[in-house]
Amino acid sequence: MRLDPLGLSGPTRWQARTRAWRRTSRGFYVPASVDAADVEQRILEASVVVPRGMGITGWAAARWQGARWFSGTGTAAAPLPVTILISTFDIRPQPGIELSGEGTSPDRIIDVDGVRVTDPAWTTAFLMRRAVSLVQAVVALDMAAYDDLVSLAEVASIIAGQRSWTGVPQARAALALASENSWSPQETVMRLAWTDGTGLPAPLANRPLFDLTGRHLGTPDLLDPRAGVVGEYDGAVHLARERRLADVRAEERYRQHGLEVVRWLAGDPVDSFRARLLAAYRRTEARMTPLACTVVPPPWWTPTTTVARRRSLTGDQRARFLRYRAA
Repeated sequence: MRLDPLGLSGPTRWQARTRAWRRTSRGFYVPASVDAADVEQRILEASVVVPRGMGITGWAAARWQGARWFSGTGTAAAPLPVTILISTFDIRPQPGIELSGEGTSPDRIIDVDGVRVTDPAWTTAFLMRRAVSLVQAVVALDMAAYDDLVSLAEVASIIAGQRSWTGVPQARAALALASENSWSPQETVMRLAWTDGTGLPAPLANRPLFDLTGRHLGTPDLLDPRAGVVGEYDGAVHLARERRLADVRAEERYRQHGLEVVRWLAGDPVDSFRARLLAAYRRTEARMTPLACTVVPPPWWTPTTTVARRRSLTGDQRARFLRYRAA
């Protein structure tokens, strides 16, 4: 709210000086009870200072458009600033807001629930170019694709038109490593660790696995179907009793069908994971019997491994086949 001399549509000047109100930016206030740490509230408060014709971009634009993995926090859970495109406009820097001079065409600015943001493809390309590392650039694309905001092809089209822009080489490299079916940032990190310096082929991400009669065995985080090696990332959620029981049963099914299972536990050094992974590959080389499973789905199975396939689902199908997202 702006100041209101009558105190009807906003606080009076005197009320704004009390503890009952909090200033969010120059000329705008909210009641002090409003949670300043809420991620959507932070984006909304930043939106009122966006210049005409410009928009919010980066993690905040992705989050506002439904990309749930963009939490607005960085290392040590510190809040990240909301990035606003300003082009040639001159607005004052403010706490919690980051200004970017990169302009974009008007058709790339869209209105989502009253907040002007850059569209998903431009937003994701921005995140990839500005990421602190190649790994984080891949994570940005994977997690935007997780909620079907973008496909790899849509982002590639944007990057192709930004040849001389900052960070384009990194974005191109990230495109070559990305997946449309990673289910968490750490799964992406594990997938990249799988191939980095090991000489191993890139594994499939969350590919359903079936026995030779077409029965679904499970959907491992990562899978090399030729070698028969499964990779699973165990974060804190896997410590819960029911989840742990499900993990143990799934691992037993995989082993019964000839697969080697390698787990990467939260906090475990990456070198330890790679050592266990290479050991698993050595064991598969000595295997005498063929695998009793396949990634080829039976005719009744509805694939959801790409953005295009997930976008084509009906509402009922999304509720059923993508229920892992709610979890």
